[in-house]
Amino acid sequence: EVQLQASGGGLVQAGGSLRLSCTASGFTFDGYAIGWFRQAPGKEREGVSCMDISDGSTYFADSVKGRFTISSDNAKNTVYLQMSSLKPEDTAVYYCAAAEGMCSYYYPYYYGMDHWGEGTLVTVSS
Repeated sequence: EVQLQASGGGLVQAGGSLRLSCTASGFTFDGYAIGWFRQAPGKEREGVSCMDISDGSTYFADSVKGRFTISSDNAKNTVYLQMSSLKPEDTAVYYCAAAEGMCSYYYPYYYGMDHWGEGTLVTVSS
């Protein structure tokens, strides 16, 4: 059974940092696109970042470029989202998702992703 587990959310002050983790089980990362999405109250789910595990290509929303990085530890079947210089507008539930193929097939749209983890809440206080 394919499962994704997101963790690492919490409460942080503006300007602070958090690292989110997404650990997969039931499949191996290679050949998948792993994306991070977020949904703030009253807003549509939006793409934050995506990584092509096969070649390490990465994608970022304009709103997080220069502040967020994405990386993977394939031996642990885990993708990380390092978030720095956090802003109150980054407050949202963050989800990781997986789909076979490349990010360019799906990202930044959430509806093409096949597998989703439970979200982890990130709250940035001003």
